[in-house]
This record gives sequence, structure tokens and C-alpha cells, in this order.
Amino acid sequence: MSAFAGYRAVWAVPTARTILVLGLICRAPLFGAMVLLTLHVVERLDPRYSAAGVISMAATIAVGVSGPWRGRLLDRHGLRRTLLSSLIIVPTCWLFAPWGSYWLLLILVVVSGLFAIPVFALVRQALLGVIEPAQRKPALALDSVLAEMAFMTGPALAVWVAHYWGTAWTLTVFQMLCVAGGAALFIVNPPLRHAGSAAADESGPAVESASAGRRTSRWVTPGVLGIFALTIATTIALTATDLSVVAGLRSLEQAGSIGWVLAIWGLGSAIGGLLFGAMQRQVPPWLVVVALGFFTMPVLFARSDLSMAGLLFVAGLFCAPSFTATTEALSRLVPERSRGEAFGWHGSALTAGSALAAPAVGIAIDGFGWGAGFFVGGAITLVAAVVVGVLVGVRRQARPTTSEPLARTEG
Repeated sequence: MSAFAGYRAVWAVPTARTILVLGLICRAPLFGAMVLLTLHVVERLDPRYSAAGVISMAATIAVGVSGPWRGRLLDRHGLRRTLLSSLIIVPTCWLFAPWGSYWLLLILVVVSGLFAIPVFALVRQALLGVIEPAQRKPALALDSVLAEMAFMTGPALAVWVAHYWGTAWTLTVFQMLCVAGGAALFIVNPPLRHAGSAAADESGPAVESASAGRRTSRWVTPGVLGIFALTIATTIALTATDLSVVAGLRSLEQAGSIGWVLAIWGLGSAIGGLLFGAMQRQVPPWLVVVALGFFTMPVLFARSDLSMAGLLFVAGLFCAPSFTATTEALSRLVPERSRGEAFGWHGSALTAGSALAAPAVGIAIDGFGWGAGFFVGGAITLVAAVVVGVLVGVRRQARPTTSEPLARTEG
């Protein structure tokens, strides 16, 4: 049980506990609303899935664009000043969006996405601000597991409620629940920087103003770019799995099993996240992502819903750990004063991975069958992670030779 002492230490911090619970409250309706958006379009506005795809793509792009600049606002102006515009604009958009025409929905989805509550960046930044540096890994692992719980429960609950209330009312309520979670974070107003380092970052208004324009370039290092590449690779594997599970079970004439098979995948991810967070040893992020890609490919050999669920459970063991490993590494590579923007770009990398994977995997499935989706997604993830790992190794080997002349010069 001592291996899980880190989780007890994190949960014992009242503010950390509050942040984790509010993060769950924000994310579950957010994941549900993403599914509801597609259902709402095809059931009420336009029966074509291509039309729903345009709406989803617009929402995804808007949220991806908003992440970095909203994260930068968190760094510069703090939580309350950043969230205030979101708490006004987002609920206003969703009071009208589900009840209007297709084009009104498209416009309001984009506006709402640009001012979306930066849930993922905000929760992680606030969490790191209230726990000790030694608790980063279990704290971020716990956050990843709760995000998996939100992913498993949010869409299922949204579809169930929409069956009775209709998509318009359900979409409105779920978006308002997400706003309510953001409002609660606004009221709690947790610190975004650790108390021990807050004084070190306060270098005065003049220094802050002079360095604002150069801040991004300082923290964007080859190591950070490698983490973003691993994040994209991780999302490619997950998007490929999502699409391939649907295609595979439909081809096997077991479409009714899609829900519980995906839930087993999510369960594997949650268990893997808990085990990874309890590990005392540091594992390189690229190695975790390699394992995710490697164990995603064999799912193509499934011949029933049961065998697919078993193979997905094994692959799922590396999903949450991949996110935890990349997030923890990013938190170590980026200074606290820039974490909001860095986590915003991390979110954009997630969006980019999904956008890149969907058409490539779709083409593979159409051309070679549903099994090709698992193979292509896993192979791309595996190769990308290996390339990052090789570059990390080369950089480490080159570091002594490049640092020696500098040491002589300084002497």
C-alpha cells in the first residue's frame, strides 16, 4: 500500500481535492456535450453526418486556437480575470445555440470555443500550484484517471438524458454544468503557482513587461517540442482506436457492444494511470508512448467483442500513463510563470493529433478494413515515439561535448 501513499498525500490537501472534483464536474459534461453536438445536428438540423462533422471540426479548431492564448492569460492575469469573459460569453452562446438554425449554431460554437473555459490547462496548473513538487506524478496521474472517468460517464449520461429531454435541452444543461464548474473554480480561486516559488517569479512590473514578448521563445526548447510530438502521437493512437472500434464491431455485426467495449478500454486506462502514478521510478515519456503504439496494433486480430475488449484493456493500460508522463515532463521543462501557455499548447497538440489521425485512419479503414485502423494508428504512434526517443538519446550524448567549451570559457 506504500506505493499509493502519494495519492493519499495529494488527496489530503483540501484545495487539491477541491480542484480535482471541480475538474471532474467540468469535464464530464464537456465530453457529453461533444457527443450531443453531433446528435443534435443530425436529429434536428441536418441529417447528413458531413454537416455534423463541419460543426465538430469548427468547435475543435476554435478550442485548439483558444488554448494557448487563454493559457497565456492565465499566466499574465490570473484565474479570475481570465475566466470572467468565459463565464459571460459561453453561457450566453449556449442559451441560444441549441435553439437556432444550423448557421447560427455554427457561429456560436466558434465564438464559444474561442472563449472556452480552459479546463485542462487550468486544472493542471492549479493542481501543481497547491501540491509539493515531489507529488507531481501522483497528482497528475490522479487527474488523468478522473479525466478517464469523465470520458466514460459523460457521453453515456448525455445520450441517456437526451433520449428523454431531447438534444436541445440536454445540450443547454450540459454546457451550463460545465460553466457552473468554471464558476466554482472562479469562486475558489486556487493559486496557479506554488507558494515557494511565487516570490522568485515576482521580478517587478518592468521586468515582466520587458520579458512578456520574449517569454514564449524562452520555454520552447527541443525537449518541449518533443513532448508536444509525443502528445500528438498519443492522440493519434486514441483517435484510431475510437474509429476502429466502431468500424470493427459494426463489421462483426456486434454494434450493440460498442459502449461497453469502449468502457473496458477506459477501465484499462484508469487502472494503468493509477499504477503508473504509484511508481517510484521515473519512466521516459517516449517509452510509455512506444508501449501504447505497440499494444494498439494487435487489436486488429480481434474476432469478437470479447476478444476486442480484452486486447483493448491491455492497450488501455498505457493511455492515461502516456498523458501523465507527457504532462509531468512538460511541467518540469517549463517554468511556472509560463505553464498556462504551455499547457494550452499541450491541449492544441491533442487537437492536432485528433485532426491528423481521423482522415488517415478513415482512409486506411476504407481501403483495407477495420483492422488497418488499429495497425496504422499504432504504427504511427510507435514510430513517432521511437524517433523522439532516438533524438533524446542523441541530444544527451552530444551534451558533454557542447558543454565542455562553455565550461572552459566560463572558467
